[in-house]
Amino acid sequence: MKIAVHGKGGIGKSTTSCNISIALARRGKKVSQIGCDPKHDSTFTLTGFLIPTIIDTLQSKDYHYEDVRPEDVIYKGYGGVDCVEAGGPPAGAGCGGYVVGETVKLLKESNAFYEYDIILFDVLGDVVCGGSAAPLNYADYCIIITDNGFDALFAANRIAASVREKARTHPLRLAGLVGNRTSKRDLIDKYVEACPMPVLEVLPLIEDIRISRVKGKTLFEMVESQSSLKYVCESHLNIADQILSEPEGIVPEEIPDRELFSLLSDFYLDPINSVTVKTNETNLIDFTII
Repeated sequence: MKIAVHGKGGIGKSTTSCNISIALARRGKKVSQIGCDPKHDSTFTLTGFLIPTIIDTLQSKDYHYEDVRPEDVIYKGYGGVDCVEAGGPPAGAGCGGYVVGETVKLLKESNAFYEYDIILFDVLGDVVCGGSAAPLNYADYCIIITDNGFDALFAANRIAASVREKARTHPLRLAGLVGNRTSKRDLIDKYVEACPMPVLEVLPLIEDIRISRVKGKTLFEMVESQSSLKYVCESHLNIADQILSEPEGIVPEEIPDRELFSLLSDFYLDPINSVTVKTNETNLIDFTII
């Protein structure tokens, strides 16, 4: 099974991806996570360091694929998850989609692409050009990471449109949304009412999720010395179980940008919600608009 994880830049997509990968491995699956971002930091919390990228390794071998061994580009991460970083071209100098294609090509030529029960693509930000959407060409499912805020849900709608477009020519379905670090889900519910799709899980607004990224550790590693995080790990295991059930998934409906903008803006213009926003502005730690 191939899964593409998308979401707004900075939403905690890579952190969530790493914890989902561990959860899938805990369910007995052989898992690989492929980072699809020039920053090549998708797998940082699994390995604890920035691993070399496939594109840099290919360049060092003058693009002689036969000279690249699987161990040159696949690194073992926490919990037995195999980690790969596609890398990317310099800013303004190429297309990330090409790099993803080269990564898949190399892994296929070494037969590594077929060795896993699950391959999870952690995809660059919320850009939905053909290049950034390239992992959808190889995926069975897409999962969108969001929060209970305007920007993240607007990005989610754009990503859903990309899934809908790819589903015309590929056997791709949207598995659903994962809300990350949010204490409420009213705006998420408002969006999925207008554009029906499953909500796989809403992860709590706790600082430990963000701190895990800084520490270079997954929540599953942190829980070994911090038992209070067990319930958050259980939430990720719940996501894994839903994925492994091989849900039918959906082809998302279309919500035009103007209609969605009005839908989400009305929430903030409501006097009650305006008070909530104003109150939250005084607390920088908790300032994810609710």
